[in-house]
Amino acid sequence: MALNYIWIAFFIIAFAVGLIKLIFFGDLSVFPEMVQSTFESAKTGFEISLGLTGVLTLWLGIMKIGEKGGVIKILSKLINPFFRKIFPELGKDHPAYGSIMMNIAANMLGLDNAATPAGLEAMKQLQKTNPDKNTASDSQIMFLVLNTSGLTIIPVSVMVYRAQLGAADPSDIFIPILLATFFSTLAGLITVSIYQKINLFDKTVLAYLGSISAVVFGIIWYLQQLPKDKIADISSVASNLILFGIIILFIILAAVKKINVYEAFTEGGKEGFAIAVKIIPYLIAILVAIGVFRASGAMDYLISGFAFIFKSAGINTDFTDALPAALMKPLSGSGARGMMIDIMKTYGADSFAGKTASVVQGATDTTFYIIAVYFGSVGIKNTRYAVTAGLIADFVGIVAAIIIAYLFFH
Repeated sequence: MALNYIWIAFFIIAFAVGLIKLIFFGDLSVFPEMVQSTFESAKTGFEISLGLTGVLTLWLGIMKIGEKGGVIKILSKLINPFFRKIFPELGKDHPAYGSIMMNIAANMLGLDNAATPAGLEAMKQLQKTNPDKNTASDSQIMFLVLNTSGLTIIPVSVMVYRAQLGAADPSDIFIPILLATFFSTLAGLITVSIYQKINLFDKTVLAYLGSISAVVFGIIWYLQQLPKDKIADISSVASNLILFGIIILFIILAAVKKINVYEAFTEGGKEGFAIAVKIIPYLIAILVAIGVFRASGAMDYLISGFAFIFKSAGINTDFTDALPAALMKPLSGSGARGMMIDIMKTYGADSFAGKTASVVQGATDTTFYIIAVYFGSVGIKNTRYAVTAGLIADFVGIVAAIIIAYLFFH
């Protein structure tokens, strides 16, 4: 629903700005440029979608190998003790635990197709023990905010779009996204824990959060000791090494379980092809709206306004070109993805704006969409503080993404 209003707003604002430029400034080119942008954006949307088929087929094939090799179950077992502490009202053997852990593990691997069904099942199981069926329970809110924070180990979709748009090294945003999404998830977890009075100083919770935080801050500290021109090179090498190591691990795990790796790959690859074809109308729709918005000059006014505010505060404004993706992210995943593509297309996939938009896209998830789908699936009307906690996680993740982009790419 949010995307519907955003889509309409883009066209109306673009038309209004175009009229102002025509009537008051005599700009005769504005409407021809806006109409031309619709054709160019539609062509771009189709070309990107068509080009995605190969890369999506590759990565979803690899993800399917990992899924059949038992990676989701391994991750579920690893995070099980931690989850039992942050869902105290569920007790020890609540049936929702399995679905919750499957959902989070699948999200961490970027397996949206596997994550959503597990997430909806988890919400349904949590609703069964919810005393007030119209009001979100503590466990439902914790589960939802962990989803909206977007914790991701492998940002497949972002790397796929970067590859299609000509990035020299599509995976160079891997470590920055990993760091940014950690801060987003941590902020969401702390916010909900404060509301629910969950003891984050429990030894199990501290062991998990402490060890992960130590690794994250260790990486940041190490990178700060390096010359700026070395950070991107080391990040690129480390990212590609880790990613290829994950591919090898998936293959080995599948082979050990006597899974036909080739068949698993082709099964996942078919899903990738189907997704690439399916997104064509959605991608064209949002890119056309953004293209008209930009061609009218409205996007430049928006960016200039934010640049003026930040410059007045003494803040470097190089990141403001990527700000539209950040502003869109909590409202619409499709809209934010369209903004990211538009930014990379306008400034270049390897520009600072393009890389910053990519990190922002991978740092967090779409709060309002997830709340609508997950709570709507079980008829919850009173979301309590879920929106507040989700938006705090979004804000921290986006700010972290921008700061980390400066550290790695500026």
